[in-house]
Amino acid sequence: MVVHQKFVVKIPEGMSPEQAAPLLCAGVTVYSPLSHFGLKQSGLKGGIVGLGGVGHMGVLIAKAMGHHVTVISSSDKKREEAMDVLGADEYLVSSNTARIQEVVDSFDYIIDTVPVHHPLDEYLSLLKLDGKLILMGVINTPLQFISPLLMGGRKTITGTFIGSMKETEEVLEFCKEKDVKSAIEIVKMDYVNTAVERLAKNDVRYRFVVDVAGSKLEYE
Repeated sequence: MVVHQKFVVKIPEGMSPEQAAPLLCAGVTVYSPLSHFGLKQSGLKGGIVGLGGVGHMGVLIAKAMGHHVTVISSSDKKREEAMDVLGADEYLVSSNTARIQEVVDSFDYIIDTVPVHHPLDEYLSLLKLDGKLILMGVINTPLQFISPLLMGGRKTITGTFIGSMKETEEVLEFCKEKDVKSAIEIVKMDYVNTAVERLAKNDVRYRFVVDVAGSKLEYE
């Protein structure tokens, strides 16, 4: 296979291929809006909604940028992992209305990775003036929000899907410099079907990486 050089990135020296792989997808997906919207400077307060493959990279990259990071989830079951393993500063359960009220108008941005229909009002209320709600979950039904929540604080709802080649190069270098490492599980080719079944059950923390070179492949 021949690929044009403009679609090729160099893996930084010392970074393993298995660690580079998630950065080419989930990594650049969260890095891109932070870069594009001028949210790379330290000292910002960010929220990550949903602690999956993209969400966990959001926590790691935002923390490496020097942000105060809060994971926002529908339950308490990922609190220990979010804070003790990934290094989040706070953990917020969305159904805890009293705690939600305490942090209204305090976030510079919220990255929403949830891929199912959900109201946006709560997250808009958490943003400060000029705050940004960045949607990353692919949802094929209309989303809802009350417009005064958007208008009152000059807030923005935006979305992004992945990133440019330039941002891909940047996130690789950034993660190498900051020693950011994704949580991965390396599997062989003969395990792929099982991996897909586990993905359907959300049984992966947080990325499968297929070891093609180490797999025993037979070609006809």
